[in-house]
Amino acid sequence: MKFADDFIFGGATAAYQCEGSTRVDGKGKVAWDDYLARQGRFSADPASDFYNEYPVDLKLASEYGVNGIRVSIAWSRIFPEGVGEPNPEGVAFYHRLFQECRRRGVEPFVTLHHFDTPDALFQKGDFLSRETVDAFVDYATFCFEEYKDEVAHWITINETWSVVSCQYIVGNFPGGIQGDIVKAVQSMHNMMVAHSKAVIAYKEGGYDGKIGIVHILESKYADDENKLEDRLAAKNEDVLANQFLLDATFNGYYSADTMEVIDRLLKMYDGTLKIEDGDFDVMRKAAPLNDYLGMNYYQSQFIRAYDGPTQIHHNGTGEKGTSVFRIGGVGERVAKEGIPSTDWDWLIYPEGMYDMLTRVKLQYPGHKEIYITENGMGYKDDFVDGTIDDTLRIDYIKQHLEWLQKAIAGGVNVRGYFLWSLMDVFSWANGYNKRYGLFYVDFETQKRYPKASAYWFKRVAQTRTLY
Repeated sequence: MKFADDFIFGGATAAYQCEGSTRVDGKGKVAWDDYLARQGRFSADPASDFYNEYPVDLKLASEYGVNGIRVSIAWSRIFPEGVGEPNPEGVAFYHRLFQECRRRGVEPFVTLHHFDTPDALFQKGDFLSRETVDAFVDYATFCFEEYKDEVAHWITINETWSVVSCQYIVGNFPGGIQGDIVKAVQSMHNMMVAHSKAVIAYKEGGYDGKIGIVHILESKYADDENKLEDRLAAKNEDVLANQFLLDATFNGYYSADTMEVIDRLLKMYDGTLKIEDGDFDVMRKAAPLNDYLGMNYYQSQFIRAYDGPTQIHHNGTGEKGTSVFRIGGVGERVAKEGIPSTDWDWLIYPEGMYDMLTRVKLQYPGHKEIYITENGMGYKDDFVDGTIDDTLRIDYIKQHLEWLQKAIAGGVNVRGYFLWSLMDVFSWANGYNKRYGLFYVDFETQKRYPKASAYWFKRVAQTRTLY
């Protein structure tokens, strides 16, 4: 099977993970700046120095068949305090970046929020505060107008579930809270209101482009399908991480099935979901206006019933077998015999991507297009004599593209695939030892080297075939 002629073979990045230059040319602080400094383990400066090296990276993209790139705008480069007067240096940088994308024939898919709320707003509660919701919509509206001639594909928010789970459940993002289901659910709802308002603003602005949102969607399976308690545990996590957000995106409300789980979990943690007057009106208005869903997929989860105390250990070092994820009353993630995993305990299960794509097609028929906006394998790449043999990464990508083709053959309207990441970047919780890129970055010299996967991906992109 060949991929369509207009299928996007893309590479993905995010501003804070690749740009570096975190405090130059008027850029404001984000919570990550102080958070990483306090840890003292690593810094997002210079990362991949994309702020200066973007012409090199876009040239490589063009040469290696990559015809789309996910980039994000650093909100605090445009509005250093989140609100107020725009920063001209930041505004100009993204004009240069998007113009270079166009010059190289690499279509930009531009994300407005990728884990980097300006610190001034973060300190007021991040998306738990309606002030942040309103500020985000104003920022989005500014960007739509400013870059209307250069950007035709917008993404409002990247991985709402990752934001809230890492802030309030896992505790490995700024804020460092563990096990707070109530804050996680409330923040997700508020972010979906922000998304909806931004979509409406874009459509009412009459812009000639498309807009959507990116969700990280992991299929959740019962550890033992024969045990009712495991099936219920899998549903708990699925509703929290997937269905709650998909309902908001494509229905504009939360189904009774969704709220049965959410209300039960919130009650267990002595909380409620606060929905303001007009929220559902906004969400319902926006739902049919979404032009596409961006789906990030890395792994699936097998869930076992668990009623003990919440226990979380994030494997941020690549020490295999150290991950622990147990939430009382929700469930416990477990390894599965016969399913391989990475050094970071991420299960390699491409069938889970197929299952999720098929589910979205059937459960949310109002969706229009889907892009796989991130997929890839973190790996401890060895740089030997100027070459990087990442055969395991090639195998990972190939397996996922095979299952993607099966989904397309089954009628799922997938229009593109973005590999995370275009080049090696800074990793939020892992620093620089976990690499994903097609291009190896020597972080000392900032020189780029194509990996074996880059040559392989080029052939696939040019021929539109896997074999």
